[in-house]
Amino acid sequence: MANTLKLPVGIENFEEIRKLGFYYIDKTRLIEQLLQGWGKVTLFTRPRRFGKTLNMSMLKSFFEIGMDKSLFDGLYISGNKVLCDEHMGKYPVIFLSFKGVDGLDFITARRMLCAILKDELDRHYYLKTSDVLTDEDRILFTKMLHGQDDNIEDSIRMLSKLLYKHYGQKVVILIDEYDVPLDKAFQNGYYKEMVSLIRGLFGQALKTNEFLQ
Repeated sequence: MANTLKLPVGIENFEEIRKLGFYYIDKTRLIEQLLQGWGKVTLFTRPRRFGKTLNMSMLKSFFEIGMDKSLFDGLYISGNKVLCDEHMGKYPVIFLSFKGVDGLDFITARRMLCAILKDELDRHYYLKTSDVLTDEDRILFTKMLHGQDDNIEDSIRMLSKLLYKHYGQKVVILIDEYDVPLDKAFQNGYYKEMVSLIRGLFGQALKTNEFLQ
């Protein structure tokens, strides 16, 4: 009897699916489409449970410096050698999911958002001892890491700046479930405060960010 691939029920991590041999519907043509129509910011609008999170995870696995290139063996994108040579594993990546920002009040939701940002800072902990960064840069990163910098609106942009200085390469920023904080805020009566926070956060990270690829 032929081996049957396992179905990745509830698994939205591209690397896990590929390494553990789960069934995967090849969506890597999306990478080619994005790069051929490369823009500073791309918004994915799809219904929930449509695979956006898995696609975001796939993009992270493709672009991030130090990624495992074998994850894409046999997939569509591997056939475009020129594109892979130019972009695969070439960028520092900031990856955030706001899925868990569902506080019943603004203070709680803001705290949840800060925790998500801290998790991503932890993922780039090596910046704390980077020989490329200045003492001032490392002190700033440490303050951000320990929540001593209250300027949350500038946190993504500042992290992208530090990553750019460390790698000498502009940054890819991936934000999943970006609408969840606003939806929960609308349901629980603090929409105005959350709109102000998200507008500041995204405005500096995506609109006026010179370190964005």
